[in-house]
Amino acid sequence: MDVITEDQVLDCTGLLCPMPIVKTTKAIKELESGQVLKMIATDPGSPPDIEAWSRQTGNELLRSLTEEGKFIFFLRKK
Repeated sequence: MDVITEDQVLDCTGLLCPMPIVKTTKAIKELESGQVLKMIATDPGSPPDIEAWSRQTGNELLRSLTEEGKFIFFLRKK
């Protein structure tokens, strides 16, 4: 598995829908094109939400994984 280096980390642990998406949208706007955001969430609805958000916004979902009950997403700004 390739190592992905993030430019910013956004911890949405404990937040419920729609806050992880709201905060991800705000954080990605602060990045330069091509930079990577690592977002961490505990809301079980986050995986499908992030996939849909990625398709709708054009920002690339590089990887999603689950570790110790947390959902971790690596998103590249378009």
